[in-house]
Amino acid sequence: MKLSAAELRFVSLPLVTPFRTSLGTQAVRNALVLRLETSLGEGWAECVADDEPSYSPEYLAGAADVIRRLFLPKLFAMGELDPAGVAVALDGFRGHPMAKSAVETAVLDASLRATGMCLSTYLGGVRRRVPVGVSVGITDTIDELLGLVDRYLTAGYLRIKLKIEPGWDIEPVRAVRETFGSSVPLTVDANTAYRPGDIRHLRGLDEFGLLLVEQPFPPEDLHSHARLAAAMETPLCLDESITSARDAATALRQGACSVINIKPGRVGGYLEARRVHDVAQAHGVPVWCGGMLETGLGRAANLALASLPGFQLPGDISATARYYTQDITEPFSLADGHLEVPTAPGIGITPDPASLARLTTSTEWITP
Repeated sequence: MKLSAAELRFVSLPLVTPFRTSLGTQAVRNALVLRLETSLGEGWAECVADDEPSYSPEYLAGAADVIRRLFLPKLFAMGELDPAGVAVALDGFRGHPMAKSAVETAVLDASLRATGMCLSTYLGGVRRRVPVGVSVGITDTIDELLGLVDRYLTAGYLRIKLKIEPGWDIEPVRAVRETFGSSVPLTVDANTAYRPGDIRHLRGLDEFGLLLVEQPFPPEDLHSHARLAAAMETPLCLDESITSARDAATALRQGACSVINIKPGRVGGYLEARRVHDVAQAHGVPVWCGGMLETGLGRAANLALASLPGFQLPGDISATARYYTQDITEPFSLADGHLEVPTAPGIGITPDPASLARLTTSTEWITP
């Protein structure tokens, strides 16, 4: 397969309601859509970097720049292009996993469309529908939080994740537990908001029967995560700390977690995400698929990943209506707490031209 041209397109999708975490509040999802034209046909992907380097060192304009100036020229110069070769070709460029993931996914999409194979089958998926949960942001009041949780449980979501931060943790979790009962699968996510001195405080979450506590400490602090994991009864999950299969193996050896959240953009693509899954399976550790407020392009590919056998917990792959009144693709709808895994070739979906045009803020056409 030979790369002949590429299109970088920025899109802007207003959120249904602002989404607040310990990292900040987001009212609009700006995303970078990549379309590749190859000798075998086109391939689509989404870069999930945020506007600012808060969740990770990457940011959206920087991802576009590195794709434009460094990654695409490298791929244009290759005689033969295949999905497995993308990571090898870009290995000389340090970091930028979300930008690398977008490029690799677009190549993967084009290659699989040409062979008529869906991404789920290619990755080794075993399910045609996957259970999904929902992430609930930090709210101004506990009453507002309870109203949101009630709405999502009524809609059929199979797991509730509460965003927490210092000053918004024990009491909101207690209120949700007391209101909705012990049978509701419940997790919390701190997005690195705590420090080692908070270990005793975080142990207070044990009383609520949570499925897991996610990423309380900074990404590099495996030692504190291991200390907390040894001190708590609740399983500890890592997100930001895991940027590769090697990271996953290291964290598991150090006892820093017993659950892993896999986000393909964070680890550099779906092929590395599968390797993280395989490492976790070898250690008998469950994984689940995290979310980055993806458009339908990223949501479709994440559903394919979540169809693998090691994904034992509902992921953050909510229905389209959870975040957007209008997406760039056809919407994904919840049915009995599950979403269908796309079975069409490639990632299984393409943007709706009218919606894509309406939500586009800028485009750029790139050739060798």
